[in-house]
Amino acid sequence: MKRLLIVAFFFEIGFALLVVPWSAFWDRNYFAEAVPVIHTVITNNFVRGAVSGLGVINLASGLSELIAIFLARNTDTGAAPLQGFRG
Repeated sequence: MKRLLIVAFFFEIGFALLVVPWSAFWDRNYFAEAVPVIHTVITNNFVRGAVSGLGVINLASGLSELIAIFLARNTDTGAAPLQGFRG
């Protein structure tokens, strides 16, 4: 259950980092309007792409963790060896 919470966290943060830099929310940032230098930096497409790249990394991490959970679940459901069997 704890691992599924981590997967949900990775997916949520990854999706937010992927989408938010290209939305209007990113342009109407309070700190960006207060300091013009920050506004020029964060509205640069290279910076937006870098933040979106971090989102892709988070999504890939969440997907790999989800695959690991499913693979571990499949190996746990296998037949357990018999105790005390001397074949």
